[in-house]
Amino acid sequence: MSQEHVNRRSMLRGCGGIGLAAFGLGCGAGTASAAVSASPRFDLTKPSYDLFRHKRLHDVTVQQGFAFDGINKRLFVAQRRNGTDTKAGDLCITQLDFAGNYVSYMHLSGFGHGVAFGVEPRGTESWLWTEVDANANGYGTRLARFKFVKGGSLSHASSAIAKYSPVPGAVEYTCSIDPVHENLVLRHHKYGAKHIAVYAMADAKAGDFSRPKAYFKQPSIPGTMQGYTAYGQYLYCLTGNAYSASNPAPGNAHLVSVNLNAGVIAQGPVLTKAGGTLEFREPEGLAVYRTDAGQSRLFLGFASGAAGNRRSNLFYKNVLL
Repeated sequence: MSQEHVNRRSMLRGCGGIGLAAFGLGCGAGTASAAVSASPRFDLTKPSYDLFRHKRLHDVTVQQGFAFDGINKRLFVAQRRNGTDTKAGDLCITQLDFAGNYVSYMHLSGFGHGVAFGVEPRGTESWLWTEVDANANGYGTRLARFKFVKGGSLSHASSAIAKYSPVPGAVEYTCSIDPVHENLVLRHHKYGAKHIAVYAMADAKAGDFSRPKAYFKQPSIPGTMQGYTAYGQYLYCLTGNAYSASNPAPGNAHLVSVNLNAGVIAQGPVLTKAGGTLEFREPEGLAVYRTDAGQSRLFLGFASGAAGNRRSNLFYKNVLL
């Protein structure tokens, strides 16, 4: 299905019923009740546990976002590529196993910053959902979907990429996937502010973005945004900066949860001391994973190590309210 066809259908459907107009995205003003199914939320005040520390990635730069393929037991971590212009949008995606052992990598050119992305399992394959077509500041201006290829290299202009512009008027996109409740969460810039949209993965995979489950302007969250993800009815955001003379341990990494149906903060900001003894310690990325035993976990990422030898660290929380 072409993107042009999707856009025309969205415009036609958006002026009635529960289409785009109902969420203030399309043909007129209006509101509608959000429709994300009710769920418990992670208690951000509870302790965090290690998955791994000090693991090497393919590149030596600070990690950005990360995401799991829970079906095929793969972990992917995004970095901005070393040796290229920081505003070029060139990324390196490292594949690890769940113990943090290196498996492979893929290079992406002209995609974006990598603060968040998602993975869609398709049989034995992993398909990535990322930003693409980086602007002058190095942030993606569209949404992309493509197959992860070990050792591969992909240009933003490749015909192997399916591209989408889900929200009319949006100028920057990132996304995350809730693999438990099968939703795609889209964070984007519009009207001078960040907004959040939630779509059923079934609709997103069909290229249909005309029926968001929720849409709202992101509430004010203090600090530098370093990652986000969703679990059911709640969005989770990670903010903060690396340790420095002005930001000594325990640092300023905080977690916030947002009710997707109300568009308001549910808990936080809560200071997290996960990985508090790490050298450098910069908060980088959030993702959700459910174990084979059925335990849902909220994963927090941190970069560590000296410049030119950055490492990956993952921790998780597992208490739901």
